[in-house]
Order: sequence, then structure tokens, then C-alpha cells
Amino acid sequence: MGCRTVLAMVMSMVLWATGAAVAADGLDVVTMKDGSVIYGEIVDLNAGTLRIKTGFGGGDGMVAVKWADVTQLTLGKGGSFTTKEGTIIQGQALPGKPGTLMLKAQPLSVPVEVPIESVSAINIPPVQFTGNATVGISGTSGNAEFKNISALFDFVARGDKLRLSLMGRYIYGETSGQVVARNALGTIKLDFFITKRFYWFANAYFEQDTFQDLKLRTALGTGPGYQFIDKGDFGGIFSELTFYAEGGVAYFNEDFRTPAREDKSSVRGRWAVNLNWPIVKDRIAIYHNHEGYPSLENSKDFYILTNTGAALNVNAHFIIKPQVTWRYNNAPAPGTTKSDTIYLITFGYAL
Repeated sequence: MGCRTVLAMVMSMVLWATGAAVAADGLDVVTMKDGSVIYGEIVDLNAGTLRIKTGFGGGDGMVAVKWADVTQLTLGKGGSFTTKEGTIIQGQALPGKPGTLMLKAQPLSVPVEVPIESVSAINIPPVQFTGNATVGISGTSGNAEFKNISALFDFVARGDKLRLSLMGRYIYGETSGQVVARNALGTIKLDFFITKRFYWFANAYFEQDTFQDLKLRTALGTGPGYQFIDKGDFGGIFSELTFYAEGGVAYFNEDFRTPAREDKSSVRGRWAVNLNWPIVKDRIAIYHNHEGYPSLENSKDFYILTNTGAALNVNAHFIIKPQVTWRYNNAPAPGTTKSDTIYLITFGYAL
């Protein structure tokens, strides 16, 4: 145990008794509502949890506390503070009255008093990237000849005003030299946040499926969306939960492989929901996304796609993803069925 660690422990005990919160040895200071004081280096505040690196926490020396239990904060080296309104302030946090932060930012010469509950994030990048890419491969040879390849990727870049979402899937199956499955799908969506919760989206959806006789299905949509639940709205195992819903209109087109079949295009409605719930942060998450395209010209003509699964992080970057995809076309091409279900288990890399 180093001198810095010993000093931190001694100072914490002294400050517990005195209630003082004066920085020592360049350490950041966190004062809790129960009067206890934690010395260390503030790592970040995200989803309602403040992380402090000390010399006497867990195996990595990290201590996590609820932001709602913090009453004062001193961050001498400076950092990035994001308010609930989306304002980002770069500067130092100086000692202030309980329940407030005194933020000193250049070029201002006088610190700005900010209510502590109005701060939603500390040291979180303006744009946050999440995503993963996974692959599943299986095959046999000899008495039975079989091979299967599946690949998935998801990517989200989230900023203050914009959110970019990308998703892709490819599936190929072959038995005794004969293709039995070939499907490819890709989506791109951009959300522009007008307020903290309300946004406007534009999306594009592309899909090919040999055994639906589908050369290309295209949907181009736009409309409003609402972020009903965002990170930090709840505590505990719900702290990372997110949920949003969307509605709008879309141009929908289907080109078929068989020349005799007439291609179809129509104006359709679009609805979508997306739920992502990291039950154990950075370890276990479950998700469900769902979108539907009902025709505005024929109520019996609609298309629905759902993806439901889990993301299991073995370590910081290795991930296992079991997923079930269900597709339903109420007006399929002649000779094809309305419903398709795909079961996948893939392995890969997570950001």
C-alpha cells in the first residue's frame, strides 16, 4: 500500500469526523449526504453512478456511488460536465454549498454555481460509440455435407443532438452443394433530437432473400420518435435500460427475382420500438427491436420484422449473441409462406 493510498484513507477518516472537504495531495473529493468523504480520482459519472478510483476499493481500486447520494464535489484537475439540458462545461469543480457545484471554466473568471442534480454526466465523451460484430460458422463433411455462415453487426453513435444506428445481417446455408438459405439485410437510421426526449428520424431498410424470391426489398421512412426511457432514468439493475418508440410513413418497394412476378411499391405507415436492457452492466444485456410496415392502400398488406436476443460479454470485448429473428409478410410472393423464423448463435467483438 503506497503513501498516496495511506494518505487517502487517513484523510477520509479525518474528514468523516470533521465534515470538512478540502482537497489534499491533488486528490478529488466527494462528499456524501451522510457526511462521509471519499478521496481519489473521479473517473466518470454515467447513468446515475459516479466512479472514483481510490487505493482501497475493489480489486481495481474503483468505488461506485449513487450520484443522488452526493452533496459536494471537488475536481481540481478539471473535467467535462454535461447538464440534463445538454450543455457541456469544461472546467474545474471547486468547493461550494451542499447540493451545488462551483464550476470554473475558461474564459470565465468567476465560477458558475450549478445545482448538483442538474448534472447528468462527467467525463463522458460528447459522442458515445457502442456496437458489436459477430459471426457463426458450422459445417459437416462425409456422409452429410452441410455448411452454414451467419454474420451480424450493430453500431450506434450517440451525441447530444444526433443518434446514428446501423444494423446488418447475412445468412448463408448449403446442404450437399445445394443452397438452402441466403438472406441479407441492412438498415441505417438517423435521429435528430429536438428536445431531450422527442426526435425526428429518417431511415432506410434493405433486404434480399433468395427463398422469398426477393431480389431487393426497400423501405425509406421518416417520422417522429420518443425516448421514453434513457440511461439513468432508474437505478439499480434498471440504470442502463433504454426504450424508444417511433411512428411515421415510408415508401415501400419489393423487386422479385422471377421476371413473371410483378414488382410492388406502395406508401406505407411505419412503427418501431426498441428496448435494450443491460441487466448486468458490461456483462449481460437483453434486447428487442420491432418494426412494421402496414400498407396505406390495402389493410391486408403489411410486413413485420422483429429481433429478440441477448448479448453476453465474456470479457471486455468478446461477446456471445443468441438471437431469434421473426419476419411476417401478410402478402407474400406466390409459392412462398408468410412467416420465417431464424435462430442464430454468433460470437465476436464488442466495442
